[in-house]
Amino acid sequence: MALSIWEILAVFAAGVGAGTINTIVGSGTLITFPVLLATGLPPVTATVSNALGLIPGSISGAIGYRKELEGQRRRILKLSVGAAVGGLTGATLLLALPSTAFETIVPVLVALALVLVVLQPRISRAVQNRRERTGTPARADGGPLLFTGITLASVYGGYFTAAQGIIYLSLMGMLVDDTLQRLNAVKNVLAAVVNSIAALFFLFVADFDWTAVLLIAVGSAIGGQIGAKVGRRLSPTLLRGLIVAVGTAAIVQLLLR
Repeated sequence: MALSIWEILAVFAAGVGAGTINTIVGSGTLITFPVLLATGLPPVTATVSNALGLIPGSISGAIGYRKELEGQRRRILKLSVGAAVGGLTGATLLLALPSTAFETIVPVLVALALVLVVLQPRISRAVQNRRERTGTPARADGGPLLFTGITLASVYGGYFTAAQGIIYLSLMGMLVDDTLQRLNAVKNVLAAVVNSIAALFFLFVADFDWTAVLLIAVGSAIGGQIGAKVGRRLSPTLLRGLIVAVGTAAIVQLLLR
């Protein structure tokens, strides 16, 4: 589909914005998806094009957070397996289910994730106190519960991706004893895995718009670097507040669609 110069600029700018916000928090799809729809792309084609275009942004953001990724190799490898399985499942469901299938459950998932993000410090203290009483050591990888949660969240991520990062952060913040910035770095890697797996699947079985993909890809790659520079400087409290603000906006937009 031929885009006007203004549509090209809008899609590129949306890609930059999505790459930036995805790296810091997540929910960048809520910027790019409406713009793609406004250019006239059908919903599924817009979703597929968006997933393909955001891959460079996810990779760029992960590279920007490479310092925080140090010492997390084992955790990342394990959780990436769940992300890959979930992402492929979600991509398959996107083509098999009606486009409205997840519309009811998505705002509920995001709202629950935000509650967990807000309560995360209190939950972490309670978990730590319980471990001290029972003498049970913390598991660096979050155990089976986190693996299952990441896999299920990745099914949603492969389907639509909006607010996927917020769900990841809420799960890891509750189940892993580590700083929010280091968990944010893991979130970026997992998002890159899901987007890449879903994109490889879409390349063979779904329609997409190459112009939109390239514009979002370049924009999101630039945004990923911007997001990494900004996000790494945020305090845990400020980062948590930004997550809640973006997540709340995501819920409102999803409910109004």
